[in-house]
Amino acid sequence: MDINSLEKKYNKDEYQKKVSELEQELSTIQGNNKNISQLSSELSYYSELAHLTSSLQKSIQDLKDANFISENETDLELKEMASEEISSLEEKITNLDEEIKRVMIAREFADEDDNRSAILEIRAGAGGDEAALFAADLFRMYKNFSTKKGWDIQIIEESLTEGGGYKEVVAKIDGKNVFKNLKYESGVHRVQRIPSTESSGRIHTSTASVAILPEAHEIDVDINPQDLRIDVMRASGAGGQCVNRTDSAVRITHIPSGIVVSCQETKHQSQNKEKAMAILRSRLYDMKKQAEMAERSENRLSQIGTSMRAEKIRTYNFPQNRITDHRIKKSWFNIEEVLNGEIDEMISDIEKGMQEELLKNKKDSE
Repeated sequence: MDINSLEKKYNKDEYQKKVSELEQELSTIQGNNKNISQLSSELSYYSELAHLTSSLQKSIQDLKDANFISENETDLELKEMASEEISSLEEKITNLDEEIKRVMIAREFADEDDNRSAILEIRAGAGGDEAALFAADLFRMYKNFSTKKGWDIQIIEESLTEGGGYKEVVAKIDGKNVFKNLKYESGVHRVQRIPSTESSGRIHTSTASVAILPEAHEIDVDINPQDLRIDVMRASGAGGQCVNRTDSAVRITHIPSGIVVSCQETKHQSQNKEKAMAILRSRLYDMKKQAEMAERSENRLSQIGTSMRAEKIRTYNFPQNRITDHRIKKSWFNIEEVLNGEIDEMISDIEKGMQEELLKNKKDSE
């Protein structure tokens, strides 16, 4: 362990100075909530770094003192105590170094949209009716998880099958840090199980795609009204007599991108239009973010998967009661609990797994 190099690597005074500057800026700020939130996040980050680097510098000084005693003390008992302290301090310094790197990587990994609400889109893939039922299972999972977190979830658009599954379901999830918690859920989810309609007991493989989009505000994307084609129509399917007798459903086409969104969840055309516009903004914002991510992917997520929606990220194997996330190569053995919304542990493990992979790559490049 090169403690001199490590001592120069982290400057606690630099981080403490940044903390003081941010505290001063926060005390005088008159900006909007977004500015306050951003400054508070910065303050939290540098405060943690200041604390960790201060502990690291103290441990390094203690290690130097212990080494001096070990090399120069003639009392055998004191030399033995110093040797034991050296071993303990070296382990502590290593752990602090790793923790500082994790904090820094977590910042690299953070997204400016983490504190936003989100749009959830689930679509049945390969597998026919079984895929639609699996899509319904996934929606129930996220719905139960959202309820547990105290978030509000509202369906914006849905297309049901006769068997009770979803060809497609789009919902808005309102709450704090929704996108932060769910952003790694985007991708293709695969299920392996025996369908209830399968008489021979054969295991089928079906898929459903999940997209988690950060909620976009009007200032995030510039939408020219002339680029929109807005169609109104009579709502289809179940929904009550009032819904079906009025032209309440709204379909919006964004001509430049070809994106089409629709909503018929309420009996009020204006509300459906507002919800459809919210989806459109989020999809356009997501397109912009994906383009930005592609430009810097070699620096961030290329080593561990990009979470793009075409990528198979997870398999739910019912016969073995096993869920495997292919990005971090980790499995859990509690399918029923997970599909009932108990996904806190899995989400935490995935976030940590990705950060550890980045930490490994960072160490290899040093």
